[in-house]
Amino acid sequence: MQGKAFKFGDNISTDHIAPGRLYHLRSNLPEFAKHVLEDADETFASRMKKGDFVVAGSNFGLGSSREHAPLIMKIAGVGAVLAKSFARIFYRNAINIGLLAIECDTDAIDDGDELELNIEKGYITDLTNGSIIQIEPLPPVMIKLLQDGGLVEHIKKNGDFKLTD
Repeated sequence: MQGKAFKFGDNISTDHIAPGRLYHLRSNLPEFAKHVLEDADETFASRMKKGDFVVAGSNFGLGSSREHAPLIMKIAGVGAVLAKSFARIFYRNAINIGLLAIECDTDAIDDGDELELNIEKGYITDLTNGSIIQIEPLPPVMIKLLQDGGLVEHIKKNGDFKLTD
């Protein structure tokens, strides 16, 4: 997958991702997605394109356990979130709804860099500066969940939690 990097700092909360003042939109997720990350960068949603990357520092997604935060990121078209670390509940919610969340060193990535991610082989290529960032390849079970659109979609598709062919 390939896309542009939108760089954020440490401690981006679920309120930054899914603004609490707009929580009344939770029943209209496409409209809510138009405001994704608005409290961290008010222009993000209008500038990002489907497949672009959110790149952050440590503790991405801290705060409340609302699953709307990763869900509106997915609806908005975020291809993956790359961060030094994730809040545990955000990470689980992201995987459960099918949003790719990768822990890696993001220091060498600048805002606006073009990135290419290979989750099977375990690396990110920064096409702008030529650097390669090693990541842990995702286990086949995680790739299968993501391909199916998350845990709920996997269960709908397969009738159970079977993750093998």
